[in-house]
Amino acid sequence: MQRRPNEQKMQFRLGLWFLRRARRVAIAAGLLAIASMSNSGKVAAATDGGSRECTIATLKGRYLFAAEGTFYPPAFGVTEPTPAADAGYQLINRDGTGTDTVTLRVGGVIVLQNVTLPTIYTVNADCTGTKSVVGGPNFGIFVAPDGSEFASIATDSGNFVSNIDHRVSNK
Repeated sequence: MQRRPNEQKMQFRLGLWFLRRARRVAIAAGLLAIASMSNSGKVAAATDGGSRECTIATLKGRYLFAAEGTFYPPAFGVTEPTPAADAGYQLINRDGTGTDTVTLRVGGVIVLQNVTLPTIYTVNADCTGTKSVVGGPNFGIFVAPDGSEFASIATDSGNFVSNIDHRVSNK
C-alpha cells in the first residue's frame, strides 16, 4: 500500500521531531509529591492483609502495554486534537533503568515502528513513582506491591496515555 504525500510528510516531520527530542537526553528528574504518612512515617501498600513497601527493585522484567486516545497540542507536534495509539513492551532492569520498544500511530500514520528507547524510573516506598522515556514523555506510576503490574498516566501537556502495564516475564 502506498502512502499519500501528505501522510509521508507528516510521518517524516513527526519522526524527525521525536528523534531530535530523544537525542537531547536532558533528563528532567521530577518526583510526584504524594504526602500520605502512616504512624511509622512510611506508607505501605497492602494486598494480602499485610503491609509491604515497594522499592526500585519491585519492577522487573517485561511488561506489555497498549493505549489509544487523542493527542492535544503540543504533544508530539500536533496542532489540533489528533487520534493516536501505541503498543509495545518495556524491559525493566530493577535498577531504575529500562527500555521501551514501541509502535506509535498518530492520525492514522505510523510515526514510530518498533523503536527502542531508554527509560528511567523511580519507585517510592508507598508504591508510587515516575517513569520517563529519555527525551520523550513522562508518566506517574502506581505499582502493585508484587510488581506484577503498574498503572501509568502521562504527565506531559497534551499527552493522552493512561493504562495498566502487565508483566509477562521476569526476564
